[in-house]
Amino acid sequence: MNKSTIISIIGVLAIIAVTKSFYLVSEGKQAIVTEFGAPVGEPITKAGVYYKNPVTQDVRFVDKRILNWDGSPNQIPTKDKKYIKVDTTARWRVVDALKFIQTVQNEQGAQARLDTILDGYTRDVISGHNLVEAVRNSNAILDTIESQKKIIEEQKAKGIFVLEEDVSGEIDSIKIGREKLSQMIVEQADKELNALGIKLIDVQLRRISYEQSVEKKVYERMISERQRIAQKIRSIGKGEKAKIEGRISKDLKEIESVAYRKAEIIKGKAEAMSTAVYAKALSTDQEFYEFMRTMEAYKKSISSETKFILSSDSQFFQFLK
Repeated sequence: MNKSTIISIIGVLAIIAVTKSFYLVSEGKQAIVTEFGAPVGEPITKAGVYYKNPVTQDVRFVDKRILNWDGSPNQIPTKDKKYIKVDTTARWRVVDALKFIQTVQNEQGAQARLDTILDGYTRDVISGHNLVEAVRNSNAILDTIESQKKIIEEQKAKGIFVLEEDVSGEIDSIKIGREKLSQMIVEQADKELNALGIKLIDVQLRRISYEQSVEKKVYERMISERQRIAQKIRSIGKGEKAKIEGRISKDLKEIESVAYRKAEIIKGKAEAMSTAVYAKALSTDQEFYEFMRTMEAYKKSISSETKFILSSDSQFFQFLK
């Protein structure tokens, strides 16, 4: 082996030694130095270049960023015997890398422990409370209903027609709420996760749904509720229609009555004027009046088939002599 070969081998070994002696801790990572598998010193949490024994020591990196956990949907019975599916998610991070490596080894192990711990506490918290506590965060819906009732009463007092959509069934008020339930899960699970070097930031009830058979009944109830409201609207509509038709009929009769009265008054005045003119015209010549009245009597009483037996000196036919 010549001298240049030996120098090359020594150079390669030196490069390997330098490479193995220094390691880089990047932002978002923390490192634990182990010697023969046992941790040495405190976790390194600051980014930078560090030295280790290239022969006996090794480095294990742990993420220090906020990580996500997504649970599997679980069927859970609530305190009021409602079977629901709960899908949860959480955020967590490693706060003690040494404990983390000693207990769960890596992120895969941490995810497995989170599955067990968070699913268990979620089930305990949800099953210990009524369904409404897991669905709503406040009693705003009850406040809204009360304010709407006040507005409706005020409008009714003013004579304004308002269509009320009554809510069937009783709406329960909440005492805890969804957010506080999530916080209870965090508080209970955090105690156990601290022993693993994990800090639980928050837990969110991402989705809550009914079990399939219950969901079908809920939909049927919703359909029935809408049909009930539709029937009520149709009934109110028919009542309003009858009121409108009644008012129209009343107004029409009133108009006809007024028109008939005015027509009769005008007709009476015209007849009075006609009679006055006629009387004035006839009063100027009484014999002519008698002659006209007699002619009218002839016209009304005598026809082609009329037969009279009268004396020749009858005054009725005096104008025919």
